[in-house]
Amino acid sequence: MKKELVPLMLGGLTIGITEFVLMGLLPDIARDLEVSIPEAGHLIATYALGVVIGAPALVILGRNFAPKKMLLWLAFALALLNGLSIIAPNYEFLLLTRLLSGLPHGAFFGVGAVVASRLADKGKEAQAVSIMFAGLTLANVIGVPIGTYIGHHLNWRYTFAIIAVIGFLTLLSMYFLMPNLEKQQSEGIRTQIKFFGKIEAWLIILITAVGFGGLFCWISYIAPLLTKVSLFSEDSVPYIMMLAGLGMLVGNVIGGKLADKFSPAKAVLTLQIVMAAVLVSVFLFSENQYATLVLVFLTGCTAFAMAAPIQMLMIQTAKGAEMLASAAIQASFNIGNALGAFLGGLPIVFGYGFASPNLVGVVMSLLGAVVVLVFLARRNVRLV
Repeated sequence: MKKELVPLMLGGLTIGITEFVLMGLLPDIARDLEVSIPEAGHLIATYALGVVIGAPALVILGRNFAPKKMLLWLAFALALLNGLSIIAPNYEFLLLTRLLSGLPHGAFFGVGAVVASRLADKGKEAQAVSIMFAGLTLANVIGVPIGTYIGHHLNWRYTFAIIAVIGFLTLLSMYFLMPNLEKQQSEGIRTQIKFFGKIEAWLIILITAVGFGGLFCWISYIAPLLTKVSLFSEDSVPYIMMLAGLGMLVGNVIGGKLADKFSPAKAVLTLQIVMAAVLVSVFLFSENQYATLVLVFLTGCTAFAMAAPIQMLMIQTAKGAEMLASAAIQASFNIGNALGAFLGGLPIVFGYGFASPNLVGVVMSLLGAVVVLVFLARRNVRLV
């Protein structure tokens, strides 16, 4: 791995912990700030809202910055805004800091993906992008379990202190290791925004929002699935989630290689279909503990194998508006988060059990595959 990519991976680690660790700390935060768990759950939605707002807004505001300067400011914001959560005196303040913490998330990944592709050797652009997302997967393997343990057994504020420290390490490594890339000549902001007037742009956004929704149908309700259907103990859930994180780590590497060897669009199409098949298997075999462990790994692997290909697909399609378009993918990913959690929860509400969200995920994954086919048809790309 090129040392220049280390700051991007550390940034992905920072973002991965702050995005996913809260799910395991909701009871502790709710108890400390004297709110209900559903109210504490708004902290997750508020962070996602910050990502959706900040992804395009910060890229537009920083469009005249050189890439390294832009990434330095975003790394500083990640560290500082997560650090503010340490001193939150009440729920309302923490809600505000979660919104602010989400703002640099999408912009960092958006700018970072373009920078990674520029730093890569020819023909290995998607693999370089996958290294940045490796930080996100490492967060699920190591960072989130450790952060959850510390937050539960000591204090949740210590977890945010760790996130802030990693954020400042990202800033330092960015300063010393990231080369001073020249700002690419790009179209004016009006021309860049016009890219979103193209059907292809919205097809890619739809692929991301709907296709990744299948992942969140599964992972949003994985704890009750494991304990109520697979009959694992509650104490074993964090370790099983580490297995999911390991799958994400492996899938991230595979996805980068697939996108470089074939094409990003064909890689995404294949992976959407595989995701649908895996989610069907989750629905059918979750009562078997051994099958469940294998499927936890495979689901995480398949889902995150799509990360680098979809990012590269947008970069290749959005000539002259790469950073803005790449940031939009992160906003779309978080829309998929919200859609998957909401739609996946509906069959549970109607009494169909904790395995049923996976069938919703199957539908979303297949819809994502259909949208990829529409995209390929518009680009006159043959499958074989």
